[in-house]
Amino acid sequence: MPHSLPVQLRATVRFLGRILGDVIRSEDGQAVFDEIEQIRQASVALHRNGPEAGGDAVESRLSELSLPEAVRFAHSFACFLQITNIAEDQIQRRRGREGEGRSDTLAGAMRTLAGAGIGPEKVADLLANAVIAPVITAHPSEVRRKSLLDRAHAIMEALEAHDTPDEDARAAHERELVRQIAIIWRTRLLRGVKLGVTDEIENAVSYFERSFLTELPKVYAGWRGLMPGTQLPSFLRIGSWVGGDRDGNPFVTADIMRHAFARQARAALDSHLARINDLGAELSISASLAQTTPELQALADRSPDTSLNRADEPYRRALTGVYARLAAAYPGLTGGSTRVSPFLSPPYTSPDELKADLQVLQDCLISQHGEVFAEGALPDLIRAVDCFGFHLATLDMRQNSAVHARVAAELLKVAGVCADYEALPEAERCDLLVKELSHGRLLHSPYAAYSEETAKEYGVLQAAAEAVRLYGPEAIKAYIVSNTTSVSDLLEVYLLLKEVGLYMPSDPAGTRIFAEPLFETIADLRDAPATMTRYLALPLVRALLAGKGRQEVMIGYSDSNKDGSYLTSTWTLHQTSTALVAATKAAGLSLQLFHGRGGTVGRGGGSSFDAILAQPAGTVNGHIRITEQGEVVANKYADPQLARQSLETLTAGVVLASLRKRDVSTRDAYGVIMGRLSDESFRAYRALVYETKGFADYFFAATPIAEIADLNIGSRPTSRQASRTIEGLRAIPWVFSWSQARVMLPGWYGFGSAVEAAGLPPEQLQELHRNWPFFSTTLANMEMVLAKADIAIARRYSDLVEDRALSGAIFGQISAEWERTTAALLSITGQSSLLENNPDLAAIIRSRLPYIDPLNHLQIELIRRRRAGEDTPEVREGIHLAINGVAAGLRNSG
Repeated sequence: MPHSLPVQLRATVRFLGRILGDVIRSEDGQAVFDEIEQIRQASVALHRNGPEAGGDAVESRLSELSLPEAVRFAHSFACFLQITNIAEDQIQRRRGREGEGRSDTLAGAMRTLAGAGIGPEKVADLLANAVIAPVITAHPSEVRRKSLLDRAHAIMEALEAHDTPDEDARAAHERELVRQIAIIWRTRLLRGVKLGVTDEIENAVSYFERSFLTELPKVYAGWRGLMPGTQLPSFLRIGSWVGGDRDGNPFVTADIMRHAFARQARAALDSHLARINDLGAELSISASLAQTTPELQALADRSPDTSLNRADEPYRRALTGVYARLAAAYPGLTGGSTRVSPFLSPPYTSPDELKADLQVLQDCLISQHGEVFAEGALPDLIRAVDCFGFHLATLDMRQNSAVHARVAAELLKVAGVCADYEALPEAERCDLLVKELSHGRLLHSPYAAYSEETAKEYGVLQAAAEAVRLYGPEAIKAYIVSNTTSVSDLLEVYLLLKEVGLYMPSDPAGTRIFAEPLFETIADLRDAPATMTRYLALPLVRALLAGKGRQEVMIGYSDSNKDGSYLTSTWTLHQTSTALVAATKAAGLSLQLFHGRGGTVGRGGGSSFDAILAQPAGTVNGHIRITEQGEVVANKYADPQLARQSLETLTAGVVLASLRKRDVSTRDAYGVIMGRLSDESFRAYRALVYETKGFADYFFAATPIAEIADLNIGSRPTSRQASRTIEGLRAIPWVFSWSQARVMLPGWYGFGSAVEAAGLPPEQLQELHRNWPFFSTTLANMEMVLAKADIAIARRYSDLVEDRALSGAIFGQISAEWERTTAALLSITGQSSLLENNPDLAAIIRSRLPYIDPLNHLQIELIRRRRAGEDTPEVREGIHLAINGVAAGLRNSG
């Protein structure tokens, strides 16, 4: 970030804060404004001067508020933090436009590589076969409503326009800012009802409609000049899990999947049709004034448009025919919706047909009028059709391996093949599955009765087969198997796909959807290379992958962290990635990693660019998929300009990670050191979380986990089973709860003990930090988490635990480890305070704390009242507003 960023940010925040204050004063009166302002000033003074200058002022003022006043206060500070985020995003927009010399763009990456003697032809070769895909998921931690995201976009647009020397225009844009902020002030920040899966589908599609459909073609167009003469394929695409991820979500059904595709198709086709219509208005070229190719003339002659007004306008006639054919396809693809066209035409049966017709127009324009037509609306539309087709986003299917085993067992039993499949040893399971996959006999019978689970899973598979037939092979390509621990977990998926014709047992066997493992726990990650070696040794699997030449493996950051600590998770993922490259290479295949990252450091968060650069050598090679979820999706993609920057940054990271030269001479030695740290961190973390008696009781009492479960932020349950255990809890509420309590435990716990127990010389760890991007990135993410944590506020949350002895003992361990970790990190990085070497980020975080901390104090007080029996709608609203505000302030809270 440029050093001027905090100055710019403070000025913009003050400007928007002044408008919010004026709105509050105008709508609610001076007294309400004064009440809020007094608490704000007290909190700012506390952070500026320290607790000794009146540390009780904020808490005492908060304690004096009535319940309605407390709710209004929480709403006001949450609004202010939303506005702060808008200001930060607007400046980030400006950075993107003024980013000359940045390395996190494709142009910047190519400059860096050129300095190392790697030319553009190498980049072009890499991208010719690359796969880069952010994948939108519905995992809940985004507390903002879509209404607020829409207002944020409107405010950013008004801020952009406000930056003008024309005083009259500035005044008009400031009035627009007042209007938009007044709307936010009177907008309910909390959702009134829990999100359903259809809501999540709508939210996911909104990012495509707002950003991806327009910005992704622009990203490609912007790269044209970097590699002259190279026609880049559409290697950068957007995926989705929303409507296909059933793991732990009972609400994702066959009908939901059909709805997801119909809604996605409507967004894609609406966009394509609008662009075709605009092109028809633009391309008024007359045949009497310009030559046409035979192909264009033939396309125009096939058009149903016989108007004499357009008789000599072949491009318009051709586009009328294109529009009519796409409009004819619209009802079948979108589930019955219609688009009006005055002409009846045969529908397109695939996006390739549409693209071919559009390419006829493009080829004619370039051949007759030159390269000036290589840019513009038509090539952008062709790129959009190539990227989004009729399906918009490739939808992954996902389900837990235990469900597949039960369904396969029932199908085999009812068909009379095996009485008790689940009782078989692994080797016998695999033998049976391979045998069943070698012939065409189906197991499922329409005349048999099946359990609800099996019937539901079979219905989803049928919906998947329909989607592939209707939308094409890009509709669904991967079936993610959660909790993969064995080869049979993957073979079971092909057995189920065979039942609906998506796996074909011909010789050689073929499949339209590939089974892909997700390794999540520390143990499963460590076993992953051996599991994949056994899997890839099967002749059947080799035959399936022969044409593809690549095996994708998903690795999970969230559960591995919850299982074994941030440091151990990070190192295990690093080691496993390297070992998986070797395992796939030995099978004559390449590896494509799918990184299951979340927003927080405790779930793999932090800078995507730095994270990709820190990947082990040989693990990227132009192929990567990464989950984007929760509040991170909005932060990166809700605004079109920020979306374009994010996609560019992702590509730049992949190119640099794939092609830059690395010094690996010290890798083994550094790995030994990291291994020792990881082992010690694992022991310390497990000792606290899984071996300390009463720890689960402490967690459920000392964090707002129960209150978070009541938030209307997602359709998925917070726990995998109805129990108060850490094992049964999902990783997202686990991380979200610790963030709200300002402990941030999943992002750092165990590191201090690891450094202390390993007994390594400080200069040795300092060398790792200087010379190893993996280690420096790991510590940078941890440092950011520690800077957002507040051990004093965390102590107040611990007071919510009724068992005072338990509270004191466990908080004592957490506090001591926080001190050890902070001291170790400062020693390694050579700093005297956290973020000393990153003053811009430090300033940004410090500027938010006076607004976050009071919300924490209010949240604690209201939680205490609720748990004491005052469980009223007003108390719950106050708690949830405080959660909303803290999440907005921390930004990467879930």
